[in-house]
Amino acid sequence: MSPASTGASTTVGAVPTPSAEVPVPDPATASGSASGSDPAAASDAEAADTRLAPGDPGYRRISFALFLAGVATFALLYSTQALLPLISGEFGVAASDASWTVAAATGGLALFVLPMSSLSERFGRRTVMTASLAVAVAVGLLVPFAPSLGVLVVLRAVQGAALAGLPASATAYLAEEVRPRALVTAIGLFVAGNSVGGMSGRIITGWVAQEWGWRVAVGVVGVLAVGCAVAFRMLLPAPRHFTPGSLRPRVLLRTVRDHLADPLLCRLYAIGALFMTVFGGVYTVIGYRLSEAPFGLPQGIVGSIFVVYLVGTVSSAAAGRLVLRLGRRGTLYLAGGTTAAGLLVSLVPSLPLVLLGLVLITAGFFAGHAAASSAVSRTATHGRAQAAALYQSAYYIGSSAGSTVGALAFHASGWSGTVGVGVLAVVGVVVITAFGSLAARHAARREPVAAR
Repeated sequence: MSPASTGASTTVGAVPTPSAEVPVPDPATASGSASGSDPAAASDAEAADTRLAPGDPGYRRISFALFLAGVATFALLYSTQALLPLISGEFGVAASDASWTVAAATGGLALFVLPMSSLSERFGRRTVMTASLAVAVAVGLLVPFAPSLGVLVVLRAVQGAALAGLPASATAYLAEEVRPRALVTAIGLFVAGNSVGGMSGRIITGWVAQEWGWRVAVGVVGVLAVGCAVAFRMLLPAPRHFTPGSLRPRVLLRTVRDHLADPLLCRLYAIGALFMTVFGGVYTVIGYRLSEAPFGLPQGIVGSIFVVYLVGTVSSAAAGRLVLRLGRRGTLYLAGGTTAAGLLVSLVPSLPLVLLGLVLITAGFFAGHAAASSAVSRTATHGRAQAAALYQSAYYIGSSAGSTVGALAFHASGWSGTVGVGVLAVVGVVVITAFGSLAARHAARREPVAAR
């Protein structure tokens, strides 16, 4: 049985199976299964699958453990984002300079996610995730004592590099331990943990910083992450379907080359990067917009704005149902349209409409991210950790680019400049998805000819 059908990890040195344009059909259009159209055969194959399914106690433990890992990851990764106006004030720097405390963390993650995923192929997903979270939490407890902006940026880069062991390893772990039909939902719950972590971290830092300053605020986030890390390690079951791979650089490079040669994977990587460009730019700058005229909101209220992340919790968890109903590309079109609508609505200088815009942006982003990231895990036929790592690398490069370019656009043209950057990124998502639709139709037309 092939890795694609078992979900088991393969040695990264294995000869790759050539990837078709759409290796795994969209659930909405799939007919039949690996067992063909025979329902009895499909039922027997599912019964023989020892991976976990919804309803199993182990599935619930995995889901909750990785939910907590997602909470800790986003709470730590974006712990300074809602505090940028205060950081600017203390160090006397502009928004574009303070934004490096976010861009350095996401950039560190983007650079190290591939090496960390390789370690997880050799030493195990759970081991790497545990070590990564432990180091990130330790650095998080040092961040409040940074004496200068430069030191703060360096600490945040180290923290981001440490967190690189979580995202790709988590999706690879789920692909190996969870049945394929439950994979989108399981990854959606992990992404939902991201949204809860992003929301709670920003709300907590906003109110704590209003009373005691940004240093105490990021310290509180560090303590919260300690609790999540301990619970994660206690809950996450030992893997049952993991097969150690190789750490040889030549094998790793060949695996990465295979993934980058797959047109579908490359499109998914670009889509993840573009969605995160929008999200990173909007949420890096929104604190400045809401604290300035005509809104003039205090820091605590600005931090509470991030409660809209709850919308992302719902939309990411619902991504599985959307993919089943609309297909992958249909879900991406819907997510892109929702995000674009939110950007345009947020241009109106009215607080309720700005909030509505953030709700739409958040819902669209998390749905699109969950659909794209789960498609990567379903598409890769070998070296799943590397495939997921490349997606995460592109995703966080998009975050760094969005944070930096969005802040520069805000400095030059105000909120409309940031929105302009976001709209261009959404157009990119739609164009890439449309190109994928055309390529799939062209491949479908060629198949009957080849069969003759």
